[in-house]
Amino acid sequence: GYGCEVTAVNEGEAAIAKISAGPVFDLVLSDIKMPGKNGYEVFAAAKLPGKAASLADAAPVLRGLCALDGDDGDKRPMILDFRAGPKILDYVNGKDIMRYSQVGAVTPDHTIRTRSWPLVAPPAEAGKLDDFRDAAEKIFMRYAEESRASLERNNFYGDALDPLPRVVLVPGLGLFGLGASAREAAAAADLAENTVAVVTAACSVGAYESAPEADLIEVELWPLERAKLGDAKPKPLAGQVALITGGAAGIGAATARAFAAEGAETAILDLDGRAANVLAKDIGGNALACACDVTGAKSVKAAFDAVCETFGGVDIVVSNAGAAWQGAIGEVDDKVLRKSFELNFFGHQTVAQNAVRVMRAQGHGGCLLFNTSKQAVNPGKDFGPYGLPKAAAMFLVRQYALDHGADGVRTGGVNADRIRSGLLTAEMIAARSKARGLDEKDYMAGNLLGREVTADDAAQAFVYLAKAKASTADILTVDGGNMAACLR
Repeated sequence: GYGCEVTAVNEGEAAIAKISAGPVFDLVLSDIKMPGKNGYEVFAAAKLPGKAASLADAAPVLRGLCALDGDDGDKRPMILDFRAGPKILDYVNGKDIMRYSQVGAVTPDHTIRTRSWPLVAPPAEAGKLDDFRDAAEKIFMRYAEESRASLERNNFYGDALDPLPRVVLVPGLGLFGLGASAREAAAAADLAENTVAVVTAACSVGAYESAPEADLIEVELWPLERAKLGDAKPKPLAGQVALITGGAAGIGAATARAFAAEGAETAILDLDGRAANVLAKDIGGNALACACDVTGAKSVKAAFDAVCETFGGVDIVVSNAGAAWQGAIGEVDDKVLRKSFELNFFGHQTVAQNAVRVMRAQGHGGCLLFNTSKQAVNPGKDFGPYGLPKAAAMFLVRQYALDHGADGVRTGGVNADRIRSGLLTAEMIAARSKARGLDEKDYMAGNLLGREVTADDAAQAFVYLAKAKASTADILTVDGGNMAACLR
């Protein structure tokens, strides 16, 4: 456990090499001195397919296969943490990887966090993701079967352990740590990197050996060892990834905070990348900030790819980014109306298409939510440039539900009204109050409940819809009560 002794045979002479500069889990890849080009290879390279698939394309496929079966019949996804680099690639690309990677764990801590053996996936070739998925699915099934068989061989029965790996090695790509949270996934990936270092060091002078199978399983199930993992009840959205556009301020920021509070890993996309980064740091944990212009297809794809590279995929998307343009519809400049449609309709469509792309790759569905606005059903005077694309965006809720319900994608929309934000500024509040013939206080609380609605109210509506597993195509009104805006 605290120092790994290996028998080494070099040029016919036996020697004992000890790797023990402190605990073995302190050994990292930078400590390993690989032979130079005039020496020898530690791991002879396997012949791999041509170009490897991108991390952003391969990760959601693996994440879909790693989802656990929940008690309610739904899949419980896990978070992925990716690692790569020359020495990791030397390891995962070795032709004998099925031998040296399956010897066993390095220490008890490795066993409980990475399992005794990693799963070795097939290479992921660019342009052949369907083949990768099919081949990987069979390997995951074999891994699960062998995990159960291993328990039974050693007289452990029932559901002592779930049958999924915590480390996945992908030739040509790198390695993934898996966990119920980004923190757990990172711990698994850290220990997987350490395992690569230990096995590489051992194999550079001889061979790596671990404890027998029965001992490894007993250690993994030992209550005193497993107590290190803690037994805190996971939060409702633990293991899920929520992506929010326009997430740096107003409703978007409140929504990002609300999903993080529910246990989701949160990705904040905003045109203002600096503001997104400030919010991510304030939320803490592993919140991710991405600068993103939702009116640019390349920008949106790059942001989704970054989220997939960081967490492995996406489960909940809140398409919230928008801006309000005003003007009498019979007089408004055509450029203004088109600009509003680019952001308030086509922006939602571009985000939604990318969400469906990732969710279908994962294969366990997801939730696609839109900030549609009360303007979609109850237009305000001289507010057509904003209301018209919002009405079209509300239709997306229904169309995506109809076209992608079979993919397990649920949809929903929130019709919020009169919420102070970067969109509804003090200047706009003054202008809208005047258009309605009201003072500002009566305008902001001008609803059946007589109370001002906040960004937090809208955020909780998005969280509710994300949790409503038996509902889709729903529109939830968050306006304090306005009969003219009721859907009927």
